[in-house]
Order: sequence, then structure tokens, then C-alpha cells
Amino acid sequence: MLTEQTPAQVAAPRTIARLWQDAVARRSDRRAYLVQAGDGWREVSWAEAAETVEELANGLLALGVKKGDAFAVLAATRMEWTLFDFALALVGAIGAPIYANSSARDAAYVIQHADAVGVLCEDDEQRAKVGEAAPEHALTFADLDDLRARGREYARVNPDGLREATAQIDPDDLFTYIYTSGTTGPPKGCMIRHRDYYAMVAKVDELDDFVAAEDVMLLWLPLAHNFGRLMHLAGPHVGYTIAFCPDPYAVPDALRVVRPTVFPSVPRIYEKVHGAITAAFAEERGVKRRLIEWALRIGRRVGELRREQRRVPPALALQHRLADKLVYGKVKARLGGRLRIGISGGAPLAREIAEFFHALDILILEGYGLTECTSAATVNRPSRYRFGTVGPALPGVELRLSDDGELFIRSDTVFAGYHKDEAATQEVLDEEGWLHSGDIAEIDADGFVRITDRKKDILITAGGKNVAPQNLENALKTSPLVSQALVVGDRRPYVAALITLETEVERDGAEEKIRALVDGVNRELPRSEQIKRFAILSRDFSADEGEVTPTLKLKRRVCEEHFADEIEALYA
Repeated sequence: MLTEQTPAQVAAPRTIARLWQDAVARRSDRRAYLVQAGDGWREVSWAEAAETVEELANGLLALGVKKGDAFAVLAATRMEWTLFDFALALVGAIGAPIYANSSARDAAYVIQHADAVGVLCEDDEQRAKVGEAAPEHALTFADLDDLRARGREYARVNPDGLREATAQIDPDDLFTYIYTSGTTGPPKGCMIRHRDYYAMVAKVDELDDFVAAEDVMLLWLPLAHNFGRLMHLAGPHVGYTIAFCPDPYAVPDALRVVRPTVFPSVPRIYEKVHGAITAAFAEERGVKRRLIEWALRIGRRVGELRREQRRVPPALALQHRLADKLVYGKVKARLGGRLRIGISGGAPLAREIAEFFHALDILILEGYGLTECTSAATVNRPSRYRFGTVGPALPGVELRLSDDGELFIRSDTVFAGYHKDEAATQEVLDEEGWLHSGDIAEIDADGFVRITDRKKDILITAGGKNVAPQNLENALKTSPLVSQALVVGDRRPYVAALITLETEVERDGAEEKIRALVDGVNRELPRSEQIKRFAILSRDFSADEGEVTPTLKLKRRVCEEHFADEIEALYA
């Protein structure tokens, strides 16, 4: 949906401050957000949100926070987070978000590395995590009412103060530091300018058939990650309503109550839902089992025609409507019953899972991007999608492949570099403005991109064969038995795997079932890529142990270190 703009708005500086002001001017009579209040959900209007942001911004000025100052935020995905983000943007301060589940050490690292003058914490528990690393201004959500009161007094005495501060912001000024969660080493602070994020949000708006002002989005993604940050910033620009779900474990209940039309998520959530559905289907017998199999066959036939943009014959369309009433509708009800599109990003989604959901009349669109290009570079669209790919390039994004298959990206969303790390910046940004993604990819004749693996994660066996572990891991995770899978084999004689089971799976007899799963995966592979041995671990990979990133990706090297004995046993 392309939002109409006046000539004055087109000429206005492309800053996040301007994005917020224009959104408030256009949408003052509509609901902006949905927040949980007791047992229900409360609507928050644009007028209420605008008043809060203005008072917070004035409060920041009263504290002496000014353009170029960094201010950290340590909190879960809540409305207070997003409104404070816009308040920082209005005064020209630089947001430095920290994952809510970060350790005290990691939180201190971001605060100190960003030279933050302040930190907003969700509660006293998060405030205690900051400890001695607390900067001059250490606030919690409980302090925001006082900050707003200070803001009202500041605005009374300095009625032009905020307007003057906002007028000083240039599109080339820094809007935020996004610290990459990283699978190895300390996080790097990506410097993202106002113009970078404005351009990124505008690209989402230019996709006519993607998200629209009438949509309701359930947002649980961490706002310290660029995927979640983009969804929150695009909301005011596009106009859709955002419902906040700060607890990932509450997502299933929130889906049923909020009934979103758009649901952005990482693959892990879709994998969990897929596992639960396939397990439930597997338990059915007799007529119900045959009905499910028939419905899936109909869904696959209709899905294939839709992907090819071909007409669905009337008789097949009638069968599809019947299958929706008898089977698909029951599954869709678990997602709220109104879901128009699911968006998947942050990690690869197995093609089999996307196709399975599509057979149930649920469309999941996979996209791809990097923090270094302000979130997204490619995405599938409702009218143009291909499962197993991350879609074609977004408007204004150039792509090319290097000689070794690495994907290069050039766009007006490419970041300004890594904070305090010029050497690392030069490694990923060349003189022609191409961002070196570090991902190995293929681009087909129609422009659809398929990511095959991380360049640094490619396994080279002792026999010299290159193996992409993510492909094997995704194939294993399509089973409802499997929670996580880690494929190993670099400089080893063969490929092996560490596998963890879903919590409800009985361990008795699991090895035989996993062996059958591995055999099935191997049948589609050349011998050099086949998994020769596997081990079922006694526990799942854990964020608490530092083995999983906040966006639920495995930290490969950490996992290998923690389970070194189990890996060695696979090669004994």
C-alpha cells in the first residue's frame, strides 16, 4: 500500500521524527495499538500515543538528553518501548536497544560500548541487571509518568524547545545502534541513520499487496532485533494496528484473542505449530484420518495453481471450500481465524513447512535481510511467492553474487558501519557501496533468491566435500519429534548430527524413530552429504547456556564446545 503524501511531506527530511509526526497527523482518529490490560486488551488511539511521545520527548530534554546522545532500552516488546523509541527520535538521541533476556555482562557491554547517557529498564529486576554499569539516567517503566510530568513542565517553560530540537535532526544523523546478537564473539554495533530506516519503512509501504492500514499485527519479536524494530516503525507509516505480546510463551493465546491478520515471526514458532499440528493429525484414525489426507491433497492442488497464478476450476474450488470448513478452518482458528499472511524471517524456514501450511490455506511469506542493511533486502509477496526462496529484491535493492556465490547487497538502506570498528566495517562494505552479506545464495531467472548457507558455516569434510549444514538441519526439524538439530563434520571424515527432542516426546523408542527420519533425509542426498551418525542429547540447546541467540538461532560454535564429548563420540 503506497501512502499518499503532500508535496510538503515529500520535501520534508526523511527522519524517524518526521515519520512519527506525519503518521500522527494522518491517523489521529484511529487506533494505533492494542495492549493487554487485565484479562482483556485495551485500544490506544493515535492521539493518546502522540501525547505520550511528546511528553516523553520533552521529559528527555528536561533531563539534558540531546542530539547525538545514546540511550539504551532494556525491556520486552511492550508499547512503552516503542513510544520511548519515538521520543528519542524526536530529540535526536540514538537508541541502543538491549535484548530483554541479555545477561548482566551483555547489557553492560552495550551500555558502555554505546557510551549511553541513560538506560530505560522494564522493571527493577532489569534495573538490577544493569548494576554498576548504570549510566547517569537509569529509569524503569515505573518512572515514565514522572518523566512525562517533567516533560509537561519543560514544555510550559520552553514551548519551542522540542520543535527546535527536532528541526536540528538531519537524515544522515544516527537513529540507532543495533547490536547484532551474533553466533560468535561480542556483538557489533551497527550504526543506522534516520534515512536508512526511513527508506526501509518506505520500501515496506511500496509493496502494494503486503501490509495495509486495515491490518492488525501481533508483535512479539524482540525490538532489539531489526526484524521487530522494522515492524514497529512501519506501523505508524503504513497505519496498521500493533498488538504487543511481550511473552513469547503467550503467543498461542494472544493469536486466538487478538485474531491478527498479519503475524511476523521467526521460523522456530512456525516449526512448533507445524509439529503440534502434524502430531495431532497423526493421532487420528479411520474416517477423520482419511478426511485430513483428502483435505491436504485438495490444498496442495489449489496451492500449486495459486503459486502458478492459474485459475482454480469451479469443482476444485468447491472442494477447497468444503475442506476449509471441515479441516483448514479448525487449524486457522488456532491462529485467530483471520490470518492473511504470516511473515518469516531471522533464520531459514524449511520449504516443507511453508508448503504444509499452504496446503492448509495459510500463506507464510519468507524474507531475508541483515542488520547491516536495516533489516530486509528480499521478501516474497502474496501475489508473487516461491517456497524455498526468500523472494525477490525489495524496491530499490540491487543484488549480485560474487565468484564464490556470496550475496552482495546495494541499497539506500545499507548501514553507516560498525560503531568504533572501522576494520570490521571495511570487511563488509566495499568501495562501490556493496554490502558483503556472508551468505551463500542462488538467484533464479525470475529474481527469486535462495540462501543456501552462511559462508563461514559451510562444512568442509576431510574428503574435501562442501556441505551446507542448515539444509540438513531444516530437513530434520520438519519432524514433530525434533526440537533442534546441529549438523557437524568440518574437517571430519563424515557428517554427523546432534539432535534434541521436543519436550513431550517419549525417549523410549525415540532412537529408532530418529534413525528412520535420518534415513529418509539421507535418501535425497549424495553420499558425501549424508548424515552417517547421530546423537540424541539429554537436553535442548538453551539460551540460558548461551547456546541460542535471542532470535532462536543456534550459536554453532558454543554448542560444539558444550557438547564436545558427544561430538567426539560420534567419530570414535
